[in-house]
Amino acid sequence: MKFKLQSILFSLLVTGTLTAQRQSGYWQQEVDYKMDVEMNVKNYQYDGTQELNYTNNSPDTLTKVFYHLFFNAFQPGSQMDARLQNIQDPDGRMVNNLGTRENPEYESRISILKEDEIGYLNVKSLKQDGKKLGYQMVGTVLEVELNQPLLPGKSTKFEMDFEGQVPVQIRRSGRNNAEGVALSMTQWYPKLAEYDFEGWHADPYIGREFHGVWGDFDVKITIDKDYILGGTGYLQNPKEIGYGYQEEGEKVNRKGRKLTWHFNAPNVHDFTWAADPEFIHDKLKAEDGTMLHFLYKDNEEIKDAWKKFQPKTAELLAYYNEHIGQYPYDQYSVIQGGDGGMEYGMCTLITGERSYESLVGVTAHEFAHSWFQFVLATNESENEWMDEGFTTYISTMAENEILNKNNDNPLSNSYRGYNYLANSGQEQPLSTHADRYQTNMGYGIGAYSKGSVFLAQLGYVIGEENLSKTLKRYFQEWKFKHPTPNDFIRVAEKVSGAQLGWYLNDWTRTTNTVDYSIKSVEEDGKGTKLVLERIGQMPMPIEVEVTLNDNSTKKYYIPLEMMRWEKSNNGKQLKDWNWGHPTYSFDIEKTGVKKIEIDASELMADIDRSNNIWEK
Repeated sequence: MKFKLQSILFSLLVTGTLTAQRQSGYWQQEVDYKMDVEMNVKNYQYDGTQELNYTNNSPDTLTKVFYHLFFNAFQPGSQMDARLQNIQDPDGRMVNNLGTRENPEYESRISILKEDEIGYLNVKSLKQDGKKLGYQMVGTVLEVELNQPLLPGKSTKFEMDFEGQVPVQIRRSGRNNAEGVALSMTQWYPKLAEYDFEGWHADPYIGREFHGVWGDFDVKITIDKDYILGGTGYLQNPKEIGYGYQEEGEKVNRKGRKLTWHFNAPNVHDFTWAADPEFIHDKLKAEDGTMLHFLYKDNEEIKDAWKKFQPKTAELLAYYNEHIGQYPYDQYSVIQGGDGGMEYGMCTLITGERSYESLVGVTAHEFAHSWFQFVLATNESENEWMDEGFTTYISTMAENEILNKNNDNPLSNSYRGYNYLANSGQEQPLSTHADRYQTNMGYGIGAYSKGSVFLAQLGYVIGEENLSKTLKRYFQEWKFKHPTPNDFIRVAEKVSGAQLGWYLNDWTRTTNTVDYSIKSVEEDGKGTKLVLERIGQMPMPIEVEVTLNDNSTKKYYIPLEMMRWEKSNNGKQLKDWNWGHPTYSFDIEKTGVKKIEIDASELMADIDRSNNIWEK
């Protein structure tokens, strides 16, 4: 009953949202999937049918559509294969090192796949409203010419027959991963590409992130009855399936050599599942009623850790509910699989042979993605820092509290990572497309560390209380939509009253750095004259802490003129500092100054803190 009620509420939410969007100029497409697939666990091949209802909520007439065929990346000669052979620091999970640690010589694991090891997705037939369509498979993208243009506000139905083969586990998806999990089924079906205000996002799958269309999924998966499944959506036939999904005491009626698992997932933009005949299935009901599922291999060496971290997952849920917004689905699953940790709708796949602390850490990060990507569905390919950075920020803060780390600056590792990147000469703007980074290092530190510092430093700029209010309001205004960087910063402006376009621009669209210094200190017997200098190109409001000989302290706050706003209760407020003048001076009323420090909180990402402190 709860599921049915929630589906109705979701429908009302989406309908109301789309109406409001049309009135305000915002719109998003909608696609509803019905899929029926049968898996052969002996050769890892599967056949499927897909019925797709697509609604064009855009103001544009569409004459073509595109699908993603992600599994085609796992073939020798693919763009993903070529990228592995040309990037200077390839992902270690995807290559073999034929050299030494000091002199590596990388071999792409994709390049040596045999025919029965590759991945593929082949479209066998495709119709639009009952009439056959012309299409062309180009690597990981299916290009489709429509028989009838799809007008604004109209819907159409696509019917497809397809076949696939699960690749050897190399990246995210695959069979028989290093820990022996049979099937990690991510990006496994023909997925309609997103069309938005920028046009089509039919990016080839080279190795990075994703973007999807909101809709409802109705999925049936037929597989050998010994296999236990977990993933996106609510199981519709638990009495037939069993394996811990049925209610306590409920009889299970399994028939035949295979079972058909029927899942329904309302208002999501992806569908993932994993399966293994040795999965243990544990459940834990959180305080808010969310059912947490845990599926992991029957391995004595990991059981204790997997049992121990389950209550912490419930604590993580409560933390994110409080600090971002209420998790909107009835369940969430943590599933052993994949090749590390990767977020999906209502679930995550993580490698499971970890310590208790590592299980908590990776789950903290991937679970947080349920808010920053699977409810606030940013375009990961264009703004990867918004999902990875925001997730790193909130999950680090959650771990600090839940694991009682008591770190005064929990994001210190993110600051260190960013500082290394900014001084490396290899930094690229965060506006760089995820596939266009020159190095994996540049992508990783930029998206995760610099992205999380964006939020932590924003707390320095507008105050922690305003940052907290911004995250909550951002969630409320943009859940189940596709927010952009500008949408987020506008929320921060509305909450704080500050002008923040400069902050978004300098931090994410340039590689400008923050670097302020104490240029000179002069005492004249009546007081002390302090001269500060802006060395970096990126401006900031400045906080200065002065320590006198008697160890008393006094704080000064220098507003940034272009913010048109001042942070209150932050020491003596001085006149604005405008960007055009590289130096700024003011008088300290006291003599006997022992120490002066710019940004004692260390929340400003100054790339050279050595010139932030003056000591007598």
